[in-house]
Amino acid sequence: AVETVTELDVIHAARDSANGDTSVLVVDARTPGWVKKGTIPHAVNVPFTKLNSKALAKDPMAVVELMVETFGVKDLDGVLDYDDAKTLYLFCNGAWCGQSPASIRALLTMGYPQSKIKYYRGGMNDWKLLGLTTK
Repeated sequence: AVETVTELDVIHAARDSANGDTSVLVVDARTPGWVKKGTIPHAVNVPFTKLNSKALAKDPMAVVELMVETFGVKDLDGVLDYDDAKTLYLFCNGAWCGQSPASIRALLTMGYPQSKIKYYRGGMNDWKLLGLTTK
């Protein structure tokens, strides 16, 4: 199973990413309308609508491009190489929200290593309840 992570894990990943660590990325899987209402500092918005089973069925190459440009995956003539792929910390609105799980399922379908996918289940709901910084 994909590992579920805590606020502290997300804080450390966001800090490392902000400090130039290219091996980690905090991903807000929500649609832009939600992101405008506040997100975790240093998170990158990759809406689940661009990374889910529908997106894969409609335009798999667009999903591959996204993974190459944003997640550090290499496309070796149609074979995806995940050796240097980033460890992704995905979140959405909270435990009841299906946006980041949809993205996680698509990543796994594409062969993204389970060990490089982390799920912050509490999402923005828990983040705000704890009074943590948003941007």
